Amino acid sequence: MKKIILFFIISIFSFAAEKEAYFAGGCFWCMEPPFEKLAGVLSVTSGYSGGDIENPSYKEVASGKTKHREAVKIIYEDSVVTYPELLEIFWKQIDPTDPGGQFVDRGFQYSSAIFYTTEEQRSQALKSLENLENSKKFEKKIVTDIVKFKNFYPAEDYHQDYYIKNKLRYKFYRYSSGRDQFLNSIWK
Repeated sequence: MKKIILFFIISIFSFAAEKEAYFAGGCFWCMEPPFEKLAGVLSVTSGYSGGDIENPSYKEVASGKTKHREAVKIIYEDSVVTYPELLEIFWKQIDPTDPGGQFVDRGFQYSSAIFYTTEEQRSQALKSLENLENSKKFEKKIVTDIVKFKNFYPAEDYHQDYYIKNKLRYKFYRYSSGRDQFLNSIWK
C-alpha cells in the first residue's frame, strides 16, 4: 500500500512539472529534431500558432493569409530541462535578424517568434534576447517577435516527424535551404 501511495505522489509531482513551450522558427520540420533529441523533452509537435483561423490547413497557412506561423509545441519536464535552456536551443536554429521568413521559406508564416504562456516565460525570453544581443553574434538587429501565446493547432499527420519519415527529402530540403550553412557560420 505504501508503494502505491508513493508511486501516486511521485506521479502527481512528475505530471505537475510538465510544461509547454511554443516557438516559430521557419520550417517546422527543421525545428523538431534539435528539441526531440534533448533530454527532458517529452514531445514536439509541428503546427500553426498565432493566427485567427481555427484548425487551419497547411495550404491555408502557407498562403500567408491566416496570420499563423509554422511553429512547434514542446512538452518538457522542467526538472530535467529548463525554459532558458530551450530558448538557447531555439536561438541556435534560426536567423533572428530576418523579418521576412527563414532561409528559403519566405513570408510572415515563416517568421521567427517566441510565444510565451506565462509572465515568467516572457521575462526569460526577454533576458535571453538581451543576452543574444550582448553576445554580438549578429551584426544586424534581432527582430524575432516575443508575443503572448494565443493558440496552437497541430499540423497534418504527414508533417509530424517529417525528418524521420522522409529522411532523404528532409536532408535535401534542409541542405538546400541554407539553414545549416548559416547556423554553422554563426555558431561554428
